[in-house]
Formats: sequence, structure tokens, C-alpha cells
Amino acid sequence: MKSRESLVRLKGFQVTEKRRQLQQLQSMMAEFERMAGELEAQIGIEEKKSGITDQNHFAYPTFAKAARQRADNLQVSIRELKVQQEAAELALEEAESEYQKAAALEERDGNMRARA
Repeated sequence: MKSRESLVRLKGFQVTEKRRQLQQLQSMMAEFERMAGELEAQIGIEEKKSGITDQNHFAYPTFAKAARQRADNLQVSIRELKVQQEAAELALEEAESEYQKAAALEERDGNMRARA
């Protein structure tokens, strides 16, 4: 049955696409975490140079304030990506399940054709 073969290919493509999306989210999270870590290091260096660690101090370095804001924004983005990652993992599981069902039907049909 051509339609079942097409269905299996379609489901296989969907699984591959879901995996790619999940990997892309994980790569983005890793990159954001790396960037946030670099910003934290730069903040530490700037605070050490100025000798001021209190963010509310009038002489707190402007660069450190801006870097802190960027780092905070990255952390928010990472949390949002984690939510998306969880949804993508569920979608992948669902797609894999549908693929397995379609493959099992195709195999069953193949066995029935072979007997006939």
C-alpha cells in the first residue's frame, strides 16, 4: 500500500524535524548560558577594578550595570527556552509514538502481502 509507505515516511520526517528543533533549543540554551557566564566574569572584573559591589551605590560601574541587565535578560530567555524544550520533548515523544504505530501497520501490511 503506497499510502502507508508515504505515511511512514511522513512520520519519520516529522520525528527528524522534532529532533532537530529540540537540538536547536538545546544549542541556544547552551549558548545563552555561555554568554551569561562570560558576562558574569566581566561584571566581577569590573567590580574588582572599581572596588564597588553594591549595585545601588552611586559610583557602581555603568558597564557592570548594563552587563548585569544583559545577563539577567539571558537568564529569563533560558527559562523560557526550557519551557519550550519541555514542550518540544513531549512533541517528539508523540511523533515517535505515531511513527512506531505507522511502521507497525506498514510491517503488518507487508506481512499480509507476503502471505497472499
